[in-house]
Amino acid sequence: MEHSTFTLDIFDRTLALSRVGGDAELLKEIALLFLEDYPQSLRELHEAIEAGDAKRIERAAHGLKGSVSNFGARTAVEAAYRIETMGRAQQLTGVESALRMLERALAALRPNLEAL
Repeated sequence: MEHSTFTLDIFDRTLALSRVGGDAELLKEIALLFLEDYPQSLRELHEAIEAGDAKRIERAAHGLKGSVSNFGARTAVEAAYRIETMGRAQQLTGVESALRMLERALAALRPNLEAL
């Protein structure tokens, strides 16, 4: 049971399908678009963090959070939300470790989306 709970934190297929009205082809299309786009979103987040631009950090993390929420990827959503909140509060201490957590969550999500 532990393993399946962990898997659901990475990708919740049932939830993802429910968000697209059960249309598996549409889910696959959305997943492919996300897989193409998220590296650029991560680059944007990296650049914003390097620049110390809290508003840009908040905006980039918010966008990623919305995208990964489509897949019920709770771990990635929580990591992006943490970064978004840090940006909004302009409290960037620890943002790099939050970014590493987000990157690990996205790396774990990727093969699930590629398999759709």
